[in-house]
Amino acid sequence: MYPSVTKVVPSEDFTLAIAFDNGEEGILDMKPYLGFGVFQRIADAEHFKRVRVAFDTIEWDCDVDLDPEFVYAKCTMTVSGNAPTHGGSVSGGTATQPRLGRRRREA
Repeated sequence: MYPSVTKVVPSEDFTLAIAFDNGEEGILDMKPYLGFGVFQRIADAEHFKRVRVAFDTIEWDCDVDLDPEFVYAKCTMTVSGNAPTHGGSVSGGTATQPRLGRRRREA
């Protein structure tokens, strides 16, 4: 089971500050994904900043959403501004394609 997203705040550098219902917080770097498929829709800063919490994950108003397990797994977790505690930084190593949320899989 994965924690639900409770808050998301976009930044100009195409990262998302995300809070989870288990009290953890993290940063999700979306830059590695913006050139692929539907994620090109959020490569524009105006579209990117229109992210919101939907159900237990995040979505944008241009029909892009992320699988909540991907969001949690790829966040670089922080503890009160300290160094990351777990999770994989999507800016380092090889980027894997993010999974679309349930809405896309059910369509």
